[in-house]
Amino acid sequence: MRFWRAVEYATVPGFRPLLLDVYRPDTRAAVPAVIFVHGGGWHVGSRSSVGPTFADWLPSPLEQLAGKGFAVVSVDYRLTGEARFPAQLDDVTTALAWLRDRTDELGIDPQRIAVWGESAGGHLAALLGLTAEGVAAVVSWYGPSDLSEFPSDAAELGISVADPSAPDSREALLLGGRATEVPELAAQASPVARVHENAPPFLLIHGTADRFVPHRQSQRLAEALEAKRVDVRLRLLAGADHLWLGSPETARTAFDLTVEFLRERLA
Repeated sequence: MRFWRAVEYATVPGFRPLLLDVYRPDTRAAVPAVIFVHGGGWHVGSRSSVGPTFADWLPSPLEQLAGKGFAVVSVDYRLTGEARFPAQLDDVTTALAWLRDRTDELGIDPQRIAVWGESAGGHLAALLGLTAEGVAAVVSWYGPSDLSEFPSDAAELGISVADPSAPDSREALLLGGRATEVPELAAQASPVARVHENAPPFLLIHGTADRFVPHRQSQRLAEALEAKRVDVRLRLLAGADHLWLGSPETARTAFDLTVEFLRERLA
């Protein structure tokens, strides 16, 4: 495997340089690529982490994915302590453009670029797949999909770990206010509102015991995609929590499902 670390893909005036890492199989053939978008409630996290459940994986999930024949581009983006939405979507869109400009240099097939994210990164991965041209497939793990309905979904399932309607919630920090206070922006930031008939295939994986993002959110996105006749697979993993906490077997299942889907869609 070849590895490029801390490559600057953009500089936004007034902000830190935006960096990415590239993992690539050591082959001369053009390979498919997967852009990975980290989670962390849009407030924390970095391109080096797929979540705490994978901390002991050696090689890491990103390295394992590269070992299976994919180039992996893991990106940082501006967090909510730096900028509100749509800065985060702008950043991952810029990362995709950066990659497209360098497919020859990196030996990547420009027709086979997918995006995968977890939690907040799953939300951004879904938005990127729905708003950018040329994304071949999307994988979202337990990502928010409808910020306007997030509080009611959480209440319905009795989720009380974090109040999504609070003024200092992750969602309010992303939007710069409660979803009820900025409804147009909340809609723009919700993948369910951006679905269209030409969307790429989606794989949505969510645990039914998720305490931070109700699995109803992934169901909502699957229903919206199905209504537009988009190829979507929803896998609800029984009893699984957010980040696959406490269940390394579920983490392996989710990763294997992701590899299988990417192999099929980027073959």
